[in-house]
Amino acid sequence: MNEAETHLYQREGAYIPRVAAVHDLCGYGKCSLGVAIPVLSAAGCDVCPVPTGLFSSHTAFPGWYMHDTTEILADYLNAWKGIGVEIDAVYSGFLGAPEQVDRIRDLYAMYPNALRVVDPVMADHGKVYPTYTPELCSAMAELACGADILTPNLTEAAIILGEPIGEDWGGTDISDEEAHRLVDALVAKGAKHVVLKGIQREGESCIRNFVGGKDCEAFEAHNEYLPYMLHGTGDLYASCLMAAVMAGRSLQEAVAFAGDFVHDAMLVSAEQPDFKDRGVSFEPLLGKVCELL
Repeated sequence: MNEAETHLYQREGAYIPRVAAVHDLCGYGKCSLGVAIPVLSAAGCDVCPVPTGLFSSHTAFPGWYMHDTTEILADYLNAWKGIGVEIDAVYSGFLGAPEQVDRIRDLYAMYPNALRVVDPVMADHGKVYPTYTPELCSAMAELACGADILTPNLTEAAIILGEPIGEDWGGTDISDEEAHRLVDALVAKGAKHVVLKGIQREGESCIRNFVGGKDCEAFEAHNEYLPYMLHGTGDLYASCLMAAVMAGRSLQEAVAFAGDFVHDAMLVSAEQPDFKDRGVSFEPLLGKVCELL
């Protein structure tokens, strides 16, 4: 094992770790639990969903429907307590209401030794998602600061840090120095390890992710930039990162694996009809996740 590598989960023999996946369930558009469950399962994890909302499709489609599950979550998690469910990691993403952050804190209290992975899904390219109120953004920012692994894009990093964003702030063309400043600032606010996603500079043919933490050297990973946007790639990236970590791989290996997997899934997606609407197609590649074991 490379001494410079950072391992956040030790896989023990034949034991199958359990992951509480706190995300919405989206009927069409391949994101959230529709990504987390198959990817983490392929990595040999027992995925225990905690649905934060039910969506007919992702919110880029017109006429989407959402059912907020906030009112059921306390009873849902208390029932787990009653039957002795054990959890090794809590992986949260899109939330439906500020009160859901309290339910995640309940999970942290129930499972104090569980790894805490927060994908602060709330905005991108300078725009906050339509279901996110200022109160929910604030609650998400507080949750992010307690993460063992935090995976924001640039807009989300700005929100967490209380820095200004605007609708014209596409903000992916930033310097190495600025990227490291944002990572260091997020670590200073309490996140133990930060993966800042999606830096793409004008004129470059790669997309960069910057990583830093309290017990790891700062580093950068990059992949070929593909000139089209697909819904669900952020969820896929975080789920692949989580899958590799829970398979016992180092953070450095996990970041490289997640970037490579998303790149390859985007190539697969481009061969599908209406691929820009239907979301990222990763299913033929799940064998690569199994190989992590």
